[in-house]
Amino acid sequence: MKAIILFGHGARDSRWREPFDRLAELWRTQHSSTPVEVAFLEMMQPSLEEAVSALVSKGATQITIVPVFFGQGGHLRNDFPVLLQACQEKFPAVSLSATPAVGEDLAVLQAIVDFGARAL
Repeated sequence: MKAIILFGHGARDSRWREPFDRLAELWRTQHSSTPVEVAFLEMMQPSLEEAVSALVSKGATQITIVPVFFGQGGHLRNDFPVLLQACQEKFPAVSLSATPAVGEDLAVLQAIVDFGARAL
């Protein structure tokens, strides 16, 4: 079974995760046959490992991790690969893959431009 993890940075303020929860709910509404979890790099739960574990317990065998970051900064270049490798070692029977940061996608950038245009 395929599944997806929406992976964010995390913050001290619990309200920071609200858009991630809304994003996950949108996913569930539009792609109900593919489980989704959110996960955070730091300061919030669940961690990437906890999210992978939750999806594996639901029967996931292929998990795609989508970094909900604006760009490929230091966290995605340095910290994320270490976390991903640890998950691959802990769950060797599961195929784990990752996309580039969402902010690297032209459609996402265009959505931001459109948002700004609507604000004028």
